[in-house]
Amino acid sequence: MGARIALAFVLGSAATLASAAPKPPTPLFADDAPIKLTIRGPISAIASTPANSRAAQPAVIETGAEKLAIQLSPRGRTRRQKERCTFPPLRVEFPAKPAQTSLFERQKRLKLVTHCRPAAQHQQYVLLEYSAYRLFGVINPAGLRARLATVDYVETNGKTSTTRVGVFIEDADDAASRSGLKEAAVGVRVPASQLDPMAAARAALFEYMIGNTDWSMRQGPPGDTCCHNFRLLGATATAQTGLIPVPFDFDSSGLVNAPYAAAAEQLGLRSVRDRHYRGYCAHNAQAVAVAAEFRAKKPELLAALASVPQLEEGRQRGAAAYLESFFRDIATDEDVQKRVLKTCIS
Repeated sequence: MGARIALAFVLGSAATLASAAPKPPTPLFADDAPIKLTIRGPISAIASTPANSRAAQPAVIETGAEKLAIQLSPRGRTRRQKERCTFPPLRVEFPAKPAQTSLFERQKRLKLVTHCRPAAQHQQYVLLEYSAYRLFGVINPAGLRARLATVDYVETNGKTSTTRVGVFIEDADDAASRSGLKEAAVGVRVPASQLDPMAAARAALFEYMIGNTDWSMRQGPPGDTCCHNFRLLGATATAQTGLIPVPFDFDSSGLVNAPYAAAAEQLGLRSVRDRHYRGYCAHNAQAVAVAAEFRAKKPELLAALASVPQLEEGRQRGAAAYLESFFRDIATDEDVQKRVLKTCIS
C-alpha cells in the first residue's frame, strides 16, 4: 500500500483517478540485468535503406535457445542522414505472438537504440542515453523503462557479423499499464491546462537536467500529431485532464553529447551542453517544488548513473560532473527562480 501511495504522489492526479489495476511489467522490462542476443538478417541492406523509407525486412532474433521471426526496419529522422550516422536506430516487430515463456512475451513492436557509427566511442553514447532512462525512472516510476543488450548483428549469409551494445525501449502502453493508466489519444496540439502541473514540471526539469531541448510535450513535429519525444499517459485513453508526460529519445542531450547532435541555435545555444529550460510558466510554482525533490534524490540519481554497466570511468565522471552543475543551478528555491525559470514558456 505504501508503494502505491508513493506512486500516486509522483504521478499526480491521473494515478489518483486511474480505474485500472496496475499490471506487472513485461518480462523484458522486469529486470535491469543486461541481456545478450543475436539479430540475424539483411543488416547491411537495412542500414542502407533510404532515409525516406521505413521498409521492413524479415530477420530472426535469438536469445539463448529461443529463435523468433521478426520484421526489422530502420527508424528515426536525424540519424537516418548518412553524413551523421552509418547505422540507424531499429524497430523490431513480432509477426507472431511470442510464447508466455519468452523474454519477449507481450511484445509487438519495440524500439532498439543502436550505435551511430562503428567506433567504440559510439557505444558509450548509447550507454549514456541508457543512463538517461535510468535517471528519469528515479524521478518518475511511470517513465519508459530501458533494457541494455549486447547484440550480435549477423548477415543472412553468416559471413559478416559485428557486436555492439543496444537498448530496448519499453512501449508507452506497457509503461502506462504498470501504473494503472492508459496512453492518451491526443490531437495535434495539447493545451498546457490538460497536463498534470507537477508531472509536467518534473519532466521539464528533468530535460533541463540532462541538457535536452529536442522535445515538446504539447505538440509534434510539423505534419505530425502530438507529441515530440514525449508520450502522454492518462486515467483513460480519452482523458482530457491530468495527463502525465513521459519523455524518450535523449541522444541530442548534453548528458550524452553525441557528435551528431546539434545545438538549438534558435534558442541562442552554442553547444548541446548548454542548458535551457523549456517548461511552462504556468507551472513555475510546481517547478520550484519539484526542484526540492531533485535535490533530495541527488544521491539516488548519481548512484543510478554510476551503476550503468560498461560505461567507461571517464565518461561516468564527465556525466556526473554535468549533473553536479545542474544541482548548482537548483541549489536553492531562489536559484531555481533566477537561473532556471527565467526562460519558461508563457
